[in-house]
Amino acid sequence: MNTIEDLPGLKAFERTVALGSLTSAAAEMGLSLAVVSKRLAVFEERLGVRLINRNTRRMAVTEEGKLLYAHAVKVMTELEQAREALTRQGGGVAGLLKMTAPNSFGRRRLVPLLAEFSLLHPQLRIQLHLSDDVLDLIEGGFDLAIRYGVLRDSSMIARELVQNRRVLCASPDYLLRRGKPERLSDLSRHDCIVIGAAPMAEWRFHNGSKVRPMRIAARIVCNDGEAAHAMALQGMGIALKSIGDVTDDLEAGRLVQVLPKHVASSAPLNVVYLRGHDLAPRIRVFVDFLIARLRRP
Repeated sequence: MNTIEDLPGLKAFERTVALGSLTSAAAEMGLSLAVVSKRLAVFEERLGVRLINRNTRRMAVTEEGKLLYAHAVKVMTELEQAREALTRQGGGVAGLLKMTAPNSFGRRRLVPLLAEFSLLHPQLRIQLHLSDDVLDLIEGGFDLAIRYGVLRDSSMIARELVQNRRVLCASPDYLLRRGKPERLSDLSRHDCIVIGAAPMAEWRFHNGSKVRPMRIAARIVCNDGEAAHAMALQGMGIALKSIGDVTDDLEAGRLVQVLPKHVASSAPLNVVYLRGHDLAPRIRVFVDFLIARLRRP
């Protein structure tokens, strides 16, 4: 791989691995499946190695392909940064901005911000993947991720957007049937909706400088925050939700805050990206835009 002729094949390979299929790569690149498949085959022939084993049902990246992929991501990122540098001289932001975010935050708060940002930068293409799972940025080909909690990966940079204040809430119907908890220990007698996969959870509450952890045995476990929110609205139990998700329902009386004197521990909402990627204008400008909008009163 030493000439400009290899770039189409390299891009076809990188997009196919990142998106998981030739079909998805072809759709994103705006090419036919046959053209992308041909580019990949020619690229493999020039290299003299098989990068992806594929048939009509599935594909698997070979060991040689895995070795090349990290370099391919770096090359394509640097090319995109060079393209953006040229665009920046003309006063604009362009290219593809690919991100992942939690389901509830993405639908409720991020999508309206993306609509505003896309109007400001009409040359920019945006790809959004919503998931409550922590996805690998390199493997998924993401420029950035929006995540709750503390960053533990030193290869990435996290910039705090806002603190994620959470509240206990339930529907008026549920509280009429089951009664209002008067103290934290009362939660053990109530139906608690836990977001995640485990039937046990730890909800942490602050009392001055002290932190009081509460072990919660869930009656209902749900891996999707939006669905857990809907369950609380339907009177199925008490949920611990981000204030931004439930403010409208609290104000309208569809939900009632439970144990309001007990402050639930908050977790920061961060925008996360790989070190050096903030050099790309599209990423730097978007991160600054997010911080400015989400920190507004």
